[in-house]
Parts: sequence; structure tokens; C-alpha cells
Amino acid sequence: MSYRRDQRSSRASLFDDIEEGGLRTSSRDIDERDNDKAIDSLHDRVSYLKRLTGDIHEEVESHNRILSQIVRNCLVKLSLSSKVLSYGVH
Repeated sequence: MSYRRDQRSSRASLFDDIEEGGLRTSSRDIDERDNDKAIDSLHDRVSYLKRLTGDIHEEVESHNRILSQIVRNCLVKLSLSSKVLSYGVH
């Protein structure tokens, strides 16, 4: 007899959340869903910021290479012009 009672109570517990017209949702379930949505939104934002930061890093590296080339070219020209001037002075 107690087996049947346990079986009924376990079967009833399977349907505890069902009411007429659908499932009952607790505020805890709603909070969990809101948290999941917020986490997904944060994940999307973090992913976007990571891509953006990577793009900025690549741009900075590119600018550094260009500036280094400009400096090298200026130093070469300065060196050549100083040599020309020194040869002309003698």
C-alpha cells in the first residue's frame, strides 16, 4: 500500500508545475531566464569588443611600421645630405 502511495505522490510531483492553461513559472525561473539573456548579451558585447580591440591593435602595428619607414627614410636622406654638404665644403 505504501508503495502505491509513493508511486502516486511521485507521479503527482511530475505534474506539480502544471496548472490549467499551461505551466506555472516561478519568479526564480524568470530570473534565471533573465540572467541567461543578460549573459548572452554580455557574451556578444565581449566578443565584439575583442574583435574591435584586435582590429585596433592591427591598425596600430600598421601605423608603427609606416612611421618606422618614414623615420628610416628621413635618416637616410639626412645622412646623404650631410655627406653631400661635407664633400662640398672641403
